[in-house]
Amino acid sequence: MGSNSWLISGPPGCGKTNWILNNLKSHKGRCGFLRLSGYGDIDLQQVASTDIDYAFLKDQIPQLIDLSRSSSDSISHQDDSFIFIELPQFRIPKELGLAGIDPRVIKQLATLNLEPDKYLHFGLDRELPINDTLNFNQIESCRFKLHRNVWDPPSLNTFWFELVNGAYGDVYRAKALMNIPDGRSMFFNWIVSQKGSQFLPLNTVSPPSGRPTRISELVVQGKNLDSVQIESTIQLCLLNDSVLELHQAPLRDTQMQPSYST
Repeated sequence: MGSNSWLISGPPGCGKTNWILNNLKSHKGRCGFLRLSGYGDIDLQQVASTDIDYAFLKDQIPQLIDLSRSSSDSISHQDDSFIFIELPQFRIPKELGLAGIDPRVIKQLATLNLEPDKYLHFGLDRELPINDTLNFNQIESCRFKLHRNVWDPPSLNTFWFELVNGAYGDVYRAKALMNIPDGRSMFFNWIVSQKGSQFLPLNTVSPPSGRPTRISELVVQGKNLDSVQIESTIQLCLLNDSVLELHQAPLRDTQMQPSYST
């Protein structure tokens, strides 16, 4: 089988990353991933570039190559390789297949030496599920970088409950990677069409000795978002160095050390 390069697009929360993950798990050869930022308009604001999707996929598929940082040449010309390109896109393409790709996206991919041989959009192509494919007429987006920050777990749970239940505006979509004191990174995922949130610990664990250096971010999308209040509340939920050490010292003394990854 030759190499494949698929472009997968759709609105927030439709399941792009999860669908890509399931397909990557069934692929035995080399694989790469690229997330594009997408294009918004006056009423539909795209999320600023985020590393959450790649970090989550990399944890589940350790051999995955990040094509935003590596040349596609190392994978795209090899037999049995698979490249998935994820594109957040609100509007349904006017045409099926490759003809429906936004010319701006084609130009963006050309600079990366990438040329999709298949294009699928959630809400248009029958190969993709439609359970959480929502149409948005207006949406705001905000992103919070949380690298090297560690959360107090009870405060994190309270904050997330408040967030998705309207304490900081009408949230339609929220996802995050959050560090907690025992070295785990938690993937939080919520979409307004679902009854509850998804909470998933990543496979990689950081040593309980200071602040982890891996990706940690929060992305929120909705209407009338109070980003200032969200940021203020987040700061109240994070552990300072002395409290973090109080959490970590017993772990270093009593637990067998797993295979750590920062």
